[in-house]
Amino acid sequence: MKLRAVFGLNVQRLRRERKLSQEQLSFASGRTRAYISSVEAGRRNATLDTLEILADALGVEPQELITANGPDSRERRSAKRQTSDERA
Repeated sequence: MKLRAVFGLNVQRLRRERKLSQEQLSFASGRTRAYISSVEAGRRNATLDTLEILADALGVEPQELITANGPDSRERRSAKRQTSDERA
């Protein structure tokens, strides 16, 4: 998956977890709602400045927005660890 898509999905996931609308996130970040929509859809290539601004608006560290760390990824990592522990 392309980094732009991972970024967009993470922005969307975190925004929804915080029960924010795109409009509310746009207000908090100083970006337009259309811009937020494009980022979430993976159509917009955000700058590092925007990465930091959106991370701040969502209350997370910037790396959380560009890491494939959704719930599915966490569950897979946990399952891998358990399997590795069982082998040891």
